[in-house]
Amino acid sequence: MSEHCIIDGINYGPLAALVGTWEGDKGVDRAPEPEGEERNPYYETILFEAAGDVTNAEKQTLSVVRYHQVVSRKSNNEVFHDQIGYWLWDPADNSIVETFTIPRGVAVVATGTLAPAADPEQELVFDVAADASGIVQAPFMFKQARSTAFTHTLTVKGGQMRYTETTVLDIYGKKSYDHTDVNTLSRVS
Repeated sequence: MSEHCIIDGINYGPLAALVGTWEGDKGVDRAPEPEGEERNPYYETILFEAAGDVTNAEKQTLSVVRYHQVVSRKSNNEVFHDQIGYWLWDPADNSIVETFTIPRGVAVVATGTLAPAADPEQELVFDVAADASGIVQAPFMFKQARSTAFTHTLTVKGGQMRYTETTVLDIYGKKSYDHTDVNTLSRVS
């Protein structure tokens, strides 16, 4: 493991590539509407901070990176998505976990692995997913806008990050609607 993965004495492994502030203005949100769907161009900032490590049941040690994502529509500069979460890395099996909450009454625990890359020093690909068992929702959301699955692929290459995420929803009488977000961001600090 490269020494650039060590921050304040903790080995963050692949998560070290996330630490910093990222900004992007190429985002597109494809979301359901009662009579179809809408596409919203957006810009965002994601702040990733090294947050130490934790030990679970005296057997598992996870490196932790905390993040805060704020997304605004280009059309009116209004925030339409605010997300707080953690990326966790288990060096014992190279597993990755993303946990997050959004202020709609939804919390997600998505698990996966670091996808093998030809040159991990140049490109890292994080793939995580959650089925309904990894998604907790407030009663209103469970009845009206149920999330049934979530996938997130995040690729970091140098000072650029690209992601695609899909939340599968049962909403407005539509079953298994793929609500997708994609963006490319640059590290600004």
